[in-house]
Amino acid sequence: MKILFIARATLHTTFGGDSVQVISTAEYLQKLGIEVDIRLANEKIDYSTYDLLHFFNIIRPADILNHVKKSRKPYVISPVFVDYHEYDKTQRKGFQGLMSKILGRDKTEYWKAIARYFKNGEKINSTQYLLWGHKKSIKKLISGAKLLLPNSHSEYNRLEKAYGVSANYQVVPYAVDSTKFIADTSNPERKNILCVAQIEGRKNQLNLIRALKNTHYQLVIIGKPTPNSQAYYKQCQAEAGDNVSFLGFLPQEELAKHYAQAKVHVLASWFETAGMTTMEAAYLGCNIVITDKGDTKEYYQDYAYYCNPDELDSIKKAVDKAYAASYNPDVKNFILENYTWNLAAEKTLSAYKKVL
Repeated sequence: MKILFIARATLHTTFGGDSVQVISTAEYLQKLGIEVDIRLANEKIDYSTYDLLHFFNIIRPADILNHVKKSRKPYVISPVFVDYHEYDKTQRKGFQGLMSKILGRDKTEYWKAIARYFKNGEKINSTQYLLWGHKKSIKKLISGAKLLLPNSHSEYNRLEKAYGVSANYQVVPYAVDSTKFIADTSNPERKNILCVAQIEGRKNQLNLIRALKNTHYQLVIIGKPTPNSQAYYKQCQAEAGDNVSFLGFLPQEELAKHYAQAKVHVLASWFETAGMTTMEAAYLGCNIVITDKGDTKEYYQDYAYYCNPDELDSIKKAVDKAYAASYNPDVKNFILENYTWNLAAEKTLSAYKKVL
């Protein structure tokens, strides 16, 4: 069995949770004896030797349509269906915010794709996408897929509701790599509040900074701004008090020691499918605060403290509760039983066998 992964062109340069998902899934499938190649959406590809194509990020349909048309191969999709619309509509300022309110989710995403071409040089390789638009393109991809591999039942339900198209699916959850996240978690002096994420409006670091301003908490922010978030990053820096440190991007292996030093990890995002860094932090002994928007409750159940990203008081209260609580070791066992890349790879392989 030979599988081709096709992912967004910026998979390696703008490193996010989906980057980890693509790379780790391929690595662990290879450990199961499956041949996997990773190629980027903007590359020219010889599809002839592959049995199946596996796409990621259905919210970028222009990256997928051209390869479906050219390859004539069966395909599956990991949707990674992040919904930016609430953030775009309520938080974006100026012309972009106005257009988001007027256009709605799918037309906004269509114009974002065009804007990425002019601003960042991200080519739109599908004339079908330009003709069909965002919504019709996604509906076509869902209908043509042999199987969808959402990261949760909640994600699939949102996708079905948004586009009115049902499909066969199998859940393959996000996971933790226990071979990379190794650290001494017995430190009794855990004090820091940690936030590991790309620095961008959706991840909501600014409201976290505001919520913890003039408190005794030491907030450590790890991550770098996305290409279109430089102004947001500067605003975060400008509003950060002496209790906030910015450490930039760190590889997964280096994150372990920071997770092991933190008392609480916070991801007060406007939307999360799972919040992979939250899972990593919980595995290494942090109490976790995460947004209540998205698919997070299916993942973390009663093991997390949930907050409303739009309310500073909600963020602060969740942090207070998490900071005051003792770490529950059942969290680590829960993750090991349900959310490892080995298990994710086995479920992915099972899905391939269904299709082929």
